[in-house]
Amino acid sequence: MARKRVGTHKRSTSAMLSSRRCGANTRAGSPCRSPAVAGKKRCRMHGGAAGSGAPLGNQNSYKHGRYSYAERERMRQLRELIRSISETLDALE
Repeated sequence: MARKRVGTHKRSTSAMLSSRRCGANTRAGSPCRSPAVAGKKRCRMHGGAAGSGAPLGNQNSYKHGRYSYAERERMRQLRELIRSISETLDALE
């Protein structure tokens, strides 16, 4: 009885070898060698999986309004008011 040789089977690996690679770097600093998910730039382990990433409109970044345009303008006006009051007090002394 003949023994089957391991590793002699021709596999259809050309599609995987020619596919786009993941653009992420591993912890070791070398580029990831996994194929990218169809239509994405990353593999399934580096953020190419369905549902990964921030939602459209980035609602996660708006939590309290501390850095909104209106709040920054209000703080600028408040700083100018404090500065003018301080200058007035210094002039009275």
